[in-house]
Amino acid sequence: MRKCTLGLLWILIFLLVAPLFSQDVKYPPQGEQIPGPPNSTQASDYCCARSGERPTSVDDWTAWLADVRHWRAERLIRIGYDGPQYDRPQLKWTQKEFIQPQMMAHDRYFYDPEMRRYTVERYLDDLNKRYGGIDAVLIWPTYPNIGIDNRNQFDLIRDMPGGITGLRAMVEDFHRHGVRVLFPYNPWDQGTRPEDRPDWETIAHLMAAIGADGINGDTMDAVPLVFRDASDKTGHPIAFEPEGGDTGENDVAIAWNNLGWGYWNYPFEPMISQNKWLERRYMVNVCNRWARDKADDLQYAFFNGTGYESWENVWGIWNQIDDRDAEALRRIAKIERTFWLLLESSNWTPFFPMLRYGVFASEWPGQNQTLWTIVNRNEFALAGTEIDVSYKPGQHYYDLWHGVELKPEVHGSSAELSFGMEAQGYGAILATPQLTGEGQRLLSEMRELAVRPLSSYSREWHFLPQHLVRIAPTQPAAQTPQGMIYIPGGKFFFRVSGVEIEGGDMIGLDVQYPWEDAPRRQHAHEMFMKPFYIDKYPVTNAQFKRFLDATRYHPKDDHNFLRDWKSSTYPEGWGNKPVTWVSLDDARAYAAWAGKRLPHEWEWEYAAQGTDGRLYPWGNTWKAGAVPKPDKGRTLVPPADIDANPEGVSPFGVMDMVGNVWQWTDEFVDRHTRAAILRGGSYYQPQGSGWYFPNAYPLDEHGKYLLMAPSIDRSGTIGFRCVKDVE
Repeated sequence: MRKCTLGLLWILIFLLVAPLFSQDVKYPPQGEQIPGPPNSTQASDYCCARSGERPTSVDDWTAWLADVRHWRAERLIRIGYDGPQYDRPQLKWTQKEFIQPQMMAHDRYFYDPEMRRYTVERYLDDLNKRYGGIDAVLIWPTYPNIGIDNRNQFDLIRDMPGGITGLRAMVEDFHRHGVRVLFPYNPWDQGTRPEDRPDWETIAHLMAAIGADGINGDTMDAVPLVFRDASDKTGHPIAFEPEGGDTGENDVAIAWNNLGWGYWNYPFEPMISQNKWLERRYMVNVCNRWARDKADDLQYAFFNGTGYESWENVWGIWNQIDDRDAEALRRIAKIERTFWLLLESSNWTPFFPMLRYGVFASEWPGQNQTLWTIVNRNEFALAGTEIDVSYKPGQHYYDLWHGVELKPEVHGSSAELSFGMEAQGYGAILATPQLTGEGQRLLSEMRELAVRPLSSYSREWHFLPQHLVRIAPTQPAAQTPQGMIYIPGGKFFFRVSGVEIEGGDMIGLDVQYPWEDAPRRQHAHEMFMKPFYIDKYPVTNAQFKRFLDATRYHPKDDHNFLRDWKSSTYPEGWGNKPVTWVSLDDARAYAAWAGKRLPHEWEWEYAAQGTDGRLYPWGNTWKAGAVPKPDKGRTLVPPADIDANPEGVSPFGVMDMVGNVWQWTDEFVDRHTRAAILRGGSYYQPQGSGWYFPNAYPLDEHGKYLLMAPSIDRSGTIGFRCVKDVE
């Protein structure tokens, strides 16, 4: 009772005291953004406001500006802000890092497994052609594959082709092209193999070893200060980019987090970035990965003078920027890269008064020149007088978006400027007494680009088609081979769905079977199955050893090959366990030697399910004893013997289909991604996070496993079984 009374007392004290610690402002931040002035327009020629709205008066705008400036001054005091991290020469690059894609390490433009080399130039050439190139890249080798076995996030970086040496050379390739490199840090990865030192020390030393420039704090509102200290101790300081944006109580971290993502809302009137408002040198990369139309993202980024996360390969699902937005991104980036110092102006004035409704501008004053970044939020084009600015004799005014000098209409100490803007378009004005050589080059380039308006570029979005990699038939057998089960032909209703964590039911997700017109998560198809033979059990260590002894097979990329073997053989007592740590190519090599092949997914499912649509090989009710006991630890115990769970038998007599090791089946390819379909689930189930590779025991589910190279593809929980065609 006493504890309860004390608890209530503390709650009462908190409710009474909490308001004392809040800031008394009219426009407090909403998430990562600060709302603009009410009905943020200044429209001298605007007749009738939309229903329930009125143009913002100069007095209202002035009051709003004073309010948000007051909030900033007080907030910086409250968090004890000090900004020396932004003055460090090693971190200055973050202030010019306007375009940064998150790129899957598995992207086929980035690595060629046939040539066994990173193709950095090919990857960058594609982005240069499509939207003008990038300033940094976030290379992502972890989620969604992490958790397939107990390799942790750091192991998956180390397992990338070439290891530390290859990674360092790859990073240097990016640096030669002026591109900085970041890798992810996943704080939720606490269910896989533990490191022998704290995560902040591990990631700091790993990034120093490969020469990377920063990390993205996945799911983090702020990367803690201990990471800054650990990185500095290595002598190779890296930058920190939290996903969540350092907002709320975490905005204190902008003192050492030099950049971050922006997950923003997009009302008609833009909102300003809280972190950019607090620290002008903080780089925000606006991120909206599932959006197909990027106009809101790009307009808000340009209005705020911030960067953009040009993310297209979303966990192996291709969401390409459409042609119009790609061209807009090219032009925005040119302006921002040229005038990045002005975009750090301590006198940034958002919602600079404009003369047209639905047009919003930020003013960026410098020592002797001023930039305005402008967006037209209307669905119609505008032309004519747009802005009234201060006039000084000798001042020149340039329409950067169109690459021309403007002739001001001077009225005493002010000058009216006229220019056009497309529907949902952009504008950029520079006032300067003299245009520098860099400015002149930009003007020339933009003038050439402006010949073709954005409206002439397509806004159509396309999914990326996939194709199934062909599996060649085997020499047919006239009778059942030893160790195989005959599967009779017949009608089969093939039904399966992908267990991807993200993506909903969008087109382009999962895979595209030959009878489908697009990739999708849910698949259903009635087919007539030809008879075939299938291995009764998965291929064992003992069987794979006989293959090696007969062929002397050794893969060119041998990292992690049979990782749990010692001295070219499996551990004692493991002969009857399924072989693992074999790549898809390794499994295919064994199958070819045995005169067999890997199964198509529907063949695997048919052999496991029969014709009655059952949920598990043994029936529709879960039986814990039909599968090996799950391993929920962090050390990865070995799989069970293939015959340890006889209750798991399928209607055709096939064994060990579910719950021991995943099994390789089909491979799907599109222009950017390779992926294998894994069936049967596995005994390994890391705990503590919903982001680990999902299991798939039910026969109407499959796993999609992204492929990069054998070194990283091989896993301690993936094995295989073979099939053979019937004469």
